[in-house]
Amino acid sequence: MSDVITAAVDALKNKMGDSGFAGTAKFVVEDEGSIMIDGDGVRAADDAADVTLTADTETFQSILEGDLDPTAAFMSGKLSIDGDMGLAMQLGSALS
Repeated sequence: MSDVITAAVDALKNKMGDSGFAGTAKFVVEDEGSIMIDGDGVRAADDAADVTLTADTETFQSILEGDLDPTAAFMSGKLSIDGDMGLAMQLGSALS
């Protein structure tokens, strides 16, 4: 597992808390790996998901740090979403 994914899992755990997520979401960080978020919490994995969000490392880190709004990233083409758009919006709200 890459250092980027390890740091992102820790950051997402802090943002999401212990409440988990009502659905299954996957973040794909290009050239680094994947992170799963579901009712069990956050972990490095590449399982099937209801929604998959894909971005490069810089965009993903900017979203995690609060420097880039997930909606703005999507609208500008820096973040792609495949699957349940409603879950993606819920996740975006949790990350903001």
